[in-house]
Amino acid sequence: MKTGIWDVAVIGGGPAGMMATGRAAELGAKVVLIEKNTTLGKKLLITGGGRCNVTNAEPDTRKLLAKFKRGGKFLPSPFSQWNNANAVNFFNKRGMPTKVEAEQRVFPVSDSARSVWDVLVRYMKDGGVTVVSNSPVTRLEKDSERITRVILKNGREIRAKNFILATGGLSRPETGSTGDGFAILKTLGHKVNDTNAALVPVALKESWVKRAAGVSMTNVKITIYQNEKKQESREGKILFTHVGLSGPAILNMSRDIGELLQYGEVTLELDLLPDMGPEKVNARLQEVLKTDINKKVKNVLGSLVPPALVAVLLELADIKSDTPCHSVTRLERLTLAHLLKHLRVTVKSLLGLDKAIITSGGIALEEIDFKTMRSLKYPNLYIVGDLLDIDRPSGGYSLQLCWTTGFVAGSSAYQG
Repeated sequence: MKTGIWDVAVIGGGPAGMMATGRAAELGAKVVLIEKNTTLGKKLLITGGGRCNVTNAEPDTRKLLAKFKRGGKFLPSPFSQWNNANAVNFFNKRGMPTKVEAEQRVFPVSDSARSVWDVLVRYMKDGGVTVVSNSPVTRLEKDSERITRVILKNGREIRAKNFILATGGLSRPETGSTGDGFAILKTLGHKVNDTNAALVPVALKESWVKRAAGVSMTNVKITIYQNEKKQESREGKILFTHVGLSGPAILNMSRDIGELLQYGEVTLELDLLPDMGPEKVNARLQEVLKTDINKKVKNVLGSLVPPALVAVLLELADIKSDTPCHSVTRLERLTLAHLLKHLRVTVKSLLGLDKAIITSGGIALEEIDFKTMRSLKYPNLYIVGDLLDIDRPSGGYSLQLCWTTGFVAGSSAYQG
């Protein structure tokens, strides 16, 4: 490790930290990146199931920022400097073609997060960045109103003119996101709002979900109920797991589900055929049963729902799976039609930080200058990525927040 005073020291080698590092180096700064793990970007490599949802292609910036809820009002300035179109161009011009899928989600054509990782590592290498890995940070030291050095767990210290904190939140702790940055910020006198899991799968009480594990449906309407009162509805893709439900639609409702669980039992109602009204579902069911009147009922419902879900629905409707279609009674058919529109499940819990994609909570946004991502308490400290108290749905928004805040911080730290 080189000695002397660096222009910029970046703490955390995730997406925001790598972008900030590369940008500052590109502008000519002498940059060191400090990473607690032996390798960079561990969480980046598992995002999107390893496919890496790079960003969201929503062209209307106002609509894009609205997805960040309350945090969106703080983001116009950084996004005016570097937005989702810039992110796509950044990767494209560095040899990583992208594609747009459902809900404007942008992925590498390779369907591999390694492609994203490769671009970022090359970006930093081209800038002559020094990477100090396997080096957990114990604290930041300050002199008066400025940060002066980073103290590593092994006792070594790194001095710099400017510092960028990009340690991530608390989600997926096995990747190194263990809340170190929050502890450092609290020590420095910054306000850190309560942190918890966000964008997490849901565990259910019903035992039958194990048999539906792996079933994916692209368009299901999910309605949250508490005390039989409707709380929220959303349509989208769901995935049955061995313990409950996941998929974009569930992940995007998980924080609301978590908040409601504090006040009592929460149930979810799944409309498996949201494009059909109840009467149309009943008519379609009649048609399916009449078309193959002599076949067993278990063999004809695959045109309505995934085959792996058929046995579960028949059991819930108390219909024997080998019943011939002509023997299904009117009451049984109506029960089955009702289940297709109103499949109720009971939430056991959220799966927690170990399965979370992002963390809710973080540093109070009022303590950041979003034109530069600079701390309002320390003029040479910049704070980016999942350390910020900004909620967002799945769909590429989390990584875009990393790209934007990292780019702005890297640019500002160099100038600072």
